[in-house]
Amino acid sequence: MRTKISNKKRDGFAGELLISIPQNVLAGAIQKGQILPHQLYVSHIGYFPKALYHYCQRPQGCVDNILFYCVQGKGYYTLDGHTFTLNPNQYVIVPATDKPLVYWSDTEDPWSIYWVHFTSDALQAFNRAYHIVPEQGPQYIPHNEKGIRIWEEMYENLSRGYSPENLMNTNLCLYHLIATFVFSQQQNQNSSSPEKAIIRETIDYMKNNLDKTIRIEDFADLNKYSVSHFSKLFRLTTGMSPIEYFIHLKMQKACQLLYTEDSRVKQIAALLGYDDPYYFSRLFKKYMNTSPETYRKSVRKIHLADLDF
Repeated sequence: MRTKISNKKRDGFAGELLISIPQNVLAGAIQKGQILPHQLYVSHIGYFPKALYHYCQRPQGCVDNILFYCVQGKGYYTLDGHTFTLNPNQYVIVPATDKPLVYWSDTEDPWSIYWVHFTSDALQAFNRAYHIVPEQGPQYIPHNEKGIRIWEEMYENLSRGYSPENLMNTNLCLYHLIATFVFSQQQNQNSSSPEKAIIRETIDYMKNNLDKTIRIEDFADLNKYSVSHFSKLFRLTTGMSPIEYFIHLKMQKACQLLYTEDSRVKQIAALLGYDDPYYFSRLFKKYMNTSPETYRKSVRKIHLADLDF
């Protein structure tokens, strides 16, 4: 498994992307409250394509967690005397450690890897909660297109500089990035379930028919289920009844229209399938804890205040 390494290179590969945030910048962000206590934050981020002779030796370990995602080729890492192989469509989060850590690319089929160093003052608690341990080793994952898009957004944020906005945006994205890996198996199992697919299709149908009045019987018939079975399935998946979910979607759309349109409440009610504007207003207040008119005034006032700022 261990490949002889010559011409060792830590970085400097054709097409590589690499950003290391200066320690003084991170320390300043923590001091100013731009990185909150116990929050995960990025310290280094990179992409090494076909990284021939990539080799990094850390005799004292690493204070950060390191997320590696291999999309092509293969490589290896050794932690505390145990060696693992990282193949295409595998990822690993190597936990922060004071044990010797070495990682390197295969010389015949060099890896292409996305990677992120991240840390926190509560990193050990995070690792315990998500069972990030040295012995877990690499995990298989289907092509993580969503994760790559998030990684690209994080890199683009930092490439524009280390402003508070860029740092905070990047660190919030980090949570989403990790979730696309840690929960990938669960998400794929859920998405492959025929029953989950039916619920997704029903929600899409709801979104495309917000101007209509649709009964629970119509949703059940659409999926060729009894009303009781469909209602139970929908509630187990979403936590709401089908009609309640449909109303939530309508109220979300109402909020958007009240903010962006100058139409009267009566007209907005009609656009959402409510012939009685008073019933619509009562329903809106039930779900949003305010009347449509008050909601419109409040969100537009906030928008104007932001513009003044």
